[in-house]
Amino acid sequence: MRTEFPDFRLGKVLATSFTGTLSERHGDSVERIPTPQRLMDWLAVSGLAVDSCTPAQLELARELRESIHAAATAAAVQDALPAAAVQVINDFSIQGRAAAVLTPEGERRWQLGSASRVEDALSVIAADAVSVIAGERDGKLALCASPTCRAAFFDTSQSRTRKWCDMNTCGNRQKKARFHANRRKDPGPTS
Repeated sequence: MRTEFPDFRLGKVLATSFTGTLSERHGDSVERIPTPQRLMDWLAVSGLAVDSCTPAQLELARELRESIHAAATAAAVQDALPAAAVQVINDFSIQGRAAAVLTPEGERRWQLGSASRVEDALSVIAADAVSVIAGERDGKLALCASPTCRAAFFDTSQSRTRKWCDMNTCGNRQKKARFHANRRKDPGPTS
């Protein structure tokens, strides 16, 4: 993978990891798939390797990503799902050629057809989004508590009270900010 791009923020849930390819949505946004090759890299790391990707397919991927983010955000705050986002997710979900296969470890993995296309990989991501947003998995959709991030993530913690999409980035940043704010309020003993 190329090092001049920001690292991927990979999670255990394909659909919300995909929405994480654009982070800091309410601050200085970070695009983690700025090129077709970078989308191919992300798909490969996510078990959905494709043979090629065009700029038009990258735009399709971004359209799906934003639709999943919009629907997941609405579901997390218990609003009505945006009809346009639902339509995009459904359209992508039904158009691909992929099959669920069982690994020797007893886990489900997606296998794309022999001529792997970006659209096939996107259909897997869309199908995953359907399952997450429809509430078919054990966990709940939540939004990152960071005011600049607000990423949708799938909380599978026992208490379902996770606050951050990623503790190593958003959580640590917020804790550092709170620490520094408290130090400014109480500078400690003076000599």
